[in-house]
Amino acid sequence: MTLETKLMRYSLFLSLGMLLIVAACDTKQVQAESSPTTAVNANALSYPVVDPSVGEKLYPNEEALSGQIAATIEQSIRKQYQAGKARRDAHPKAHGCVKAEVRVNETLPENLAKGIFIPGKTYQAWIRFSNASQDASRADSKGDGRGMAIKVMDVPGEKLLENERNATTQDFIMVNHPVFFANDPQDYLSLFEKLNSDSFFSNLTIPFALGVKGSVIAWQTSRSKISNPLHARYWSMVPYQLGIGNDKQVIKFSARNCSPVAEEIPENPGNDYLRDALRKTLEKSDACMEFLVQPRTTDSMDVEDSMTEWKEAQAPFYKVATILIPRQNFDTAEQNQFCENLSFSPWHALPEHRPLGVINRLRKVIYDRISRVRHEMNSIERREP
Repeated sequence: MTLETKLMRYSLFLSLGMLLIVAACDTKQVQAESSPTTAVNANALSYPVVDPSVGEKLYPNEEALSGQIAATIEQSIRKQYQAGKARRDAHPKAHGCVKAEVRVNETLPENLAKGIFIPGKTYQAWIRFSNASQDASRADSKGDGRGMAIKVMDVPGEKLLENERNATTQDFIMVNHPVFFANDPQDYLSLFEKLNSDSFFSNLTIPFALGVKGSVIAWQTSRSKISNPLHARYWSMVPYQLGIGNDKQVIKFSARNCSPVAEEIPENPGNDYLRDALRKTLEKSDACMEFLVQPRTTDSMDVEDSMTEWKEAQAPFYKVATILIPRQNFDTAEQNQFCENLSFSPWHALPEHRPLGVINRLRKVIYDRISRVRHEMNSIERREP
């Protein structure tokens, strides 16, 4: 390899590092301490047991690493925010929290009519649209991942979270990119440690933590620009179960507008133009989105690999429900505060929708701990609506 080629490759890594820093760490983070002191019990929940029958397998030291990642993020939040002002570590900027209805198709194939997908059933729901960046002041005009989190209401049945068995909600969490940027928990921990570092040179080594493929995925995710949260397509990024027992299968899910809409970014968008676009749309009319599931068609679609897309040509998506977002005025102080106090987790779920794979197992620990920290710091009771 020539010296020129080596320099070009190193330059690419540095460029990716800078892009990741801008996208995920716009505000200066203070380096996490090695032994954070907290009143939150890190062992409040049991670590998920893997299911070898669908291809799950633990990474080395995975459970311990999940606690270290959660502790690193917690320490960052405690140092970044004052009591009463704590926000989410990711997706802190909401474009709006809207009321919706999830209308399951009148007819469904038997293999898809599982869990909440009861043919003809209608559920009330809340949907939170958001930016992924840790910086809640980041302008919407800058590239960023965009999130869509759905909380389906009045869902009977015992849920997966031990401390919320009797909750009547079912969550679905999506981002507007089909894959995640990491698989290995050690790489994930290394990323957070570097993001939370005071060292400029440590930030520059972020791509080495993620590797080339992970860095490219993070770069692609963080450069996304959309014109309206209702116009984007969203994916689960990681796999889930559909059904239980011998009838269970592995799926991913997605949501998209009922009618394709061309993205047209305003010429001079304001810092919060996505909230403005969502508000203006729902002031005038209802909105419609489709909820889709993508059954795995081959075991080579590895549940532990969150970085490889399941191509639709090999694994088609099927519509199972319509999401109707009725005309409404969502942008009120009361509703915005309600939205901020909500917690979303893929483990707010029926066993028929069990999260699968390493990223989802980590999420069980991390999401619960960070939600508890945020509510504790804000002196607000954490509860499902």
